[in-house]
Amino acid sequence: MQRFLHQFCIALAFLIPSSVYAAWELNMPRGVTDMSNTVYDLHMLILWICVAIGVVVFGVMFWSILYHRKSQGAQAAQFHESTTVEVIWTVIPFLILIGMAIPSTKVLIEMYDSSDSDIDIQVIGYQWKWEYKYLGEDINFFSSLKTPKEEILNQQEKNPNYLLDVDNEVVVPINKKVRFLFTANDVIHAWWVPELAIKKDAIPGFINESWTRINEVGTYRGQCAELCGKDHGFMPIVVKAVTQEDYDKWVADQKAAALATAAEANQEWSMEDLVAKGETVYQKNCAGCHMVDGSGLPPAFPALNGNEVVLGDIEKHMDIMVNGVPGTAMAAYGKQLSAVDLAAVITYKRNTWDNKTGELISPADVKAYMSK
Repeated sequence: MQRFLHQFCIALAFLIPSSVYAAWELNMPRGVTDMSNTVYDLHMLILWICVAIGVVVFGVMFWSILYHRKSQGAQAAQFHESTTVEVIWTVIPFLILIGMAIPSTKVLIEMYDSSDSDIDIQVIGYQWKWEYKYLGEDINFFSSLKTPKEEILNQQEKNPNYLLDVDNEVVVPINKKVRFLFTANDVIHAWWVPELAIKKDAIPGFINESWTRINEVGTYRGQCAELCGKDHGFMPIVVKAVTQEDYDKWVADQKAAALATAAEANQEWSMEDLVAKGETVYQKNCAGCHMVDGSGLPPAFPALNGNEVVLGDIEKHMDIMVNGVPGTAMAAYGKQLSAVDLAAVITYKRNTWDNKTGELISPADVKAYMSK
């Protein structure tokens, strides 16, 4: 029987796909920063202390059960209020806790010391995306899920980074101290990148801090770790660590792109171009709630196809897009989208599906409305 079970287990092991083995990641990652390695070492130290305590406690317990059982004539010791026993079971745990507290406190102090940073980045959580502001560099962008809807709906094969790709990555240079300032615009979010050993809550009205210094060039992924709404699983984080030279080039490219976006607002746009651009903006920002075909998810997310606001007064439509609807999930996109994107998505919604108003809303119209 033993031989049969042994052979059965070996055969079963060969039948299990190798991908299943890869999923057995029971421990935390070491990470790519000195701090993440320090946290890992602390974690392992505390783990082995707990293992040792468990071995001693359960070892004594099982030994007592085995060798001092009633069937062997063991007699329970009779004592009450033993000062010696009370001192022992007070002093030993106290010493263990002190031994654990000293290295833990040292690591915590280092983790919370975000002074003397080289780069400061403000991180703002939204339902369901992230905004990043590079303080002192005049760089500001939103980062949203890049995974195609077809993959989410199981209409296409899922890529290796399913739900972990974004349109705009956080780019930082290696070997520089980067300080992150976390807050939120609506509900509580949590910015979590395991390989950087950073997990901080982003709370409306509060600022939390953390920092990192990445040692290796690479791309490091994370997710929102706070249940923040229906699309909580669709707001990933991607941090790209590059050389200082590549970072300087990226900063220059971002500033040039910002100037180009500002110039676009002064261009003349045709209906065709606005609708085409508006479809892209809609798919990225609106389709999650109002559906690709504009049918919505009533009552929380009304249909836009045939909607009286979409077909009605243009200023009211712009007001909802720019300022949102307080008390609902309709976000204010005035700070999230450029004037061109706002004009494009409004024009798209008023001239697609069964909505055929024939009205073109230009970036200049949006700018004029927002300047009131």
